[in-house]
Amino acid sequence: MFIEEYDAKQLLNKMAIPIPQGSVAHTPIEAEEVATSLGGPCVVKAQVPTGKRGKGGGIAIVDSAAEARTAAEKILGSMLNDFLVERVLVEERASIAQELYASVTIDPSRRCPLLIFSTEGGMDIEEVHEATPDKVLMVPIDIDKGLDQARALAILQQSSLGADHHAGVADMLVKLYAMYRQYDAQLVEINPLVLTTSGDVVALDCKLVIDDNSVYRQTELPEQRPIGTSLELEAAEQDFLFVELDGDVGVLANGAGLTMSTMDAVTVHGGSPANFLEVGGMAYKRATPALALVLKNPKVKSLLVNLCGAYARTDVIAEGIVEGWKALQPELPVSFCIHGTGEERARALIKEELGFDCYDKMDDAVKAAIQSAKK
Repeated sequence: MFIEEYDAKQLLNKMAIPIPQGSVAHTPIEAEEVATSLGGPCVVKAQVPTGKRGKGGGIAIVDSAAEARTAAEKILGSMLNDFLVERVLVEERASIAQELYASVTIDPSRRCPLLIFSTEGGMDIEEVHEATPDKVLMVPIDIDKGLDQARALAILQQSSLGADHHAGVADMLVKLYAMYRQYDAQLVEINPLVLTTSGDVVALDCKLVIDDNSVYRQTELPEQRPIGTSLELEAAEQDFLFVELDGDVGVLANGAGLTMSTMDAVTVHGGSPANFLEVGGMAYKRATPALALVLKNPKVKSLLVNLCGAYARTDVIAEGIVEGWKALQPELPVSFCIHGTGEERARALIKEELGFDCYDKMDDAVKAAIQSAKK
């Protein structure tokens, strides 16, 4: 769950992490009123559940309330990374002396929280790490011990940050880690975290992503609009795990592991998968709606069906595919590979009902699907 900037900053405020003064506006007039109340130069920011708003024209730096209104007129109602901008954050402009970066996320290799700090804020941290890796500190945190002031100070001593700022920034890092734990975050990122000309430490932005499995117990969180393409949102409503990609080979496989392996095979053989869709677990009897989702993607030029049954019967999945194929009547080429529980009946169904032969080897089915997409 992606928490939009304004809402994330309210949680920062609860953790006593300083943020600029400001408020949200839903109309240009409201934006002008907020800017007037701030009484000086300000920033107008689109509030959408996505990053890279500045590059997409979603952030405007203005010098007056009139300019804030003009900026809001341009930003409100626009589309930013496939999201309609329905509100903007108008906040005071900070007097910046130095921009920093700070975040806490998950280190999957070490299976622990990971604190990331850099004196090169305001940029994509990936770009900073690639260009100057020595300027990015990546410190695993023992989840049983947590992060205290002493450890935070020791971390900052490894950076190029001036020693006179260590205490204030260390205090902020401790609070940031506490926020990460308290709100079951997958990521809490402040970029930029700034040192102002008066020596204050202020969070100018905040990206907060909450673990979806923990949202039910986070009663303080505001309601957020779901993230994803129209197809991904439609799939979520049907309880499918679906990710839309940029390729042209539609993939229908049962189980997350087999689906990932199938996508890898498509890539290895020179193709590009159009989606991830898990039709396994409790979803293995729902091949018809799953097929419909894959076929709704206009980028799909061929379909690859790869089934391997254990407790999930391939013939049950095949029944759904046959039913869906007859109902939807797609004209796309399709390649099948079926093995495991119920495979003989499944192959017979595909042959007798749809007229398609199944490949014995997955690689052969993958290559055929790629060639069909290229044609």
